[in-house]
Amino acid sequence: MVLFLTQKSKTMVRIINYKRRVAENKEFFVLEVSGGIEMVLSKTTGMYYATSKKATITSTFDEETCQSLIGSEFPGSIVKEECEPYEYTIQDTGEIITLSHRYVYRAEELTTSKVYSAPGNLSMAD
Repeated sequence: MVLFLTQKSKTMVRIINYKRRVAENKEFFVLEVSGGIEMVLSKTTGMYYATSKKATITSTFDEETCQSLIGSEFPGSIVKEECEPYEYTIQDTGEIITLSHRYVYRAEELTTSKVYSAPGNLSMAD
């Protein structure tokens, strides 16, 4: 019997950048990933605008590997997750706001398929 893992859906994220981080005097890199394009209705103007959610994923890669991975896609999505409130500075205006959510990467769920081999026949999945 052979087990195959298959994706439940085709949602993908793309590596768009990487960033150097330091924690406990150790350097590491995180991959910045972006979900697909989303159309959002502005509460202020009533007009739609295009955006995408972004998140970072910790990696064990060196900088050269991170650079080479930009543009790669892999299964998963970026979801909004509630968290403890924190202050965030809006880059364009300098305004400080309090947020109680963050966006995180979630891997696609995998399903298991069993494949049985019958002598002289092709493998058949259940």
